[in-house]
Amino acid sequence: MGGGYLDIVKHYEDCFSTHGNNCKGVDWPNRPDALKRYKIMLDVIRFDDNADANARYGILDLGCGLGHMYEYMKSTGFPHDYSGADISEVFVNECRSKFPEVSFVRLDILKDDISLLGRKPDYIIMNGLFTEKCNLSYEDMKEYFEAFIKKAYELCEKGIAFNVMSKDVDWERDDLFHLPLSELSSFLTRDLTRRYIIRNDYGLYEYTTYVYK
Repeated sequence: MGGGYLDIVKHYEDCFSTHGNNCKGVDWPNRPDALKRYKIMLDVIRFDDNADANARYGILDLGCGLGHMYEYMKSTGFPHDYSGADISEVFVNECRSKFPEVSFVRLDILKDDISLLGRKPDYIIMNGLFTEKCNLSYEDMKEYFEAFIKKAYELCEKGIAFNVMSKDVDWERDDLFHLPLSELSSFLTRDLTRRYIIRNDYGLYEYTTYVYK
């Protein structure tokens, strides 16, 4: 697989350079929808039949961007441990500056030594990593997506969560990754597991998937 996905990284860094430390800095159009996504991502624990309600789990925010997920967790009193990782040194440095109490790691999980993460996370969340494909072809983006998801699933102890754009929309944008449900389910059952949940109940033009061990 080539390194075309680095163009997506550059796109997000350009958004941050243009808009600063806000939802548009990671290319979300508005704050209310961004907050909704954070809640849905973290529900990966609530929907896990095997989760212990009294346990404190480790959450890795893979593709953490500007650390807004951590801000949301703090503001809502979410009772689990957070760490962040991103392929972008720009974002990792910004997060370290903002939140020195949190571990943020610069990591490309398709290439780097994953021991950089330290403790193996219980859950890995990937919010917005696969909603945009920018200039990549659909086939190249899908190859990148599948390789990344397989690696993240391997790295977690209990489960992962991610979102992609829906095909059930009035119109599609060429720069977004609209993944058919049938292709997703075929990939998951063939290469990972049948233990997954697809959520399309939160009013945005996307869907979120939880995949469990």
